[in-house]
Amino acid sequence: MSDTSRTSDTRTPAEIEADIKRRRETLAETLDEIGVRVHPKTIVGDAKAKVASHIDHTLGRAYVGVNRVVSDVKGQLVTEEGAPRLERIVPVALVVVGVVGLLAVGSRRRKR
Repeated sequence: MSDTSRTSDTRTPAEIEADIKRRRETLAETLDEIGVRVHPKTIVGDAKAKVASHIDHTLGRAYVGVNRVVSDVKGQLVTEEGAPRLERIVPVALVVVGVVGLLAVGSRRRKR
């Protein structure tokens, strides 16, 4: 008969002591594991890993979004053969030059 099939009435004192020892060891292992899980370094490490994962996910989504926008803009400013579309590039360049000029003039006025 195995230890698990015998009732507590028929076990010998040695069997009871062995069972208690085994249960103490199991309890000690469980307490050690709980101690590791609630240790501040473990909690901080888990939090760091979670934040890093979230940042990686967010950056990946941002990269895909930016890549899509760049591809769309490139499609608007370059033909399928790769030649620049001057009828679209020149107005964009003029707007950029105008905005930079306005920022430069505004910066000068604030310094005075």
